[in-house]
Amino acid sequence: MQKLTKAEEEIMRIIWQVEPCTVADIRNYIVEQLGREKPPHSTISTLVKNILNKGFLDYKEYGRTWVYSAKISQSEYSHSSLKKLVNNFFEGSMNALVSFIVKKEDLSKEEINALLKKLDEAENRKQDD
Repeated sequence: MQKLTKAEEEIMRIIWQVEPCTVADIRNYIVEQLGREKPPHSTISTLVKNILNKGFLDYKEYGRTWVYSAKISQSEYSHSSLKKLVNNFFEGSMNALVSFIVKKEDLSKEEINALLKKLDEAENRKQDD
């Protein structure tokens, strides 16, 4: 899977929220939901075309209007990005990533306990299957 730029990721997050959508829908979301100025149509159109060319989007044509939808879920993209991070910086070890986060004190004891609870629940579901 190709990597999206930061700007493309931002547009992709919007598409996941409002799909199926047009470039106009994305521009309106930026104004109405993010409280920012409306970006130029050409800027958003170019970013969407880049995302499309990287294989992340499908589209349907209705005359001159294209309606976009994601080919990959946000969860799938997040998982792939996390795997790349772990492979690139932690020698493929998720344990090394978690140890790094704990050592840097980015997780509280409560958050660690919540993660342990989720792991137990996931393990119990596997055993039930």
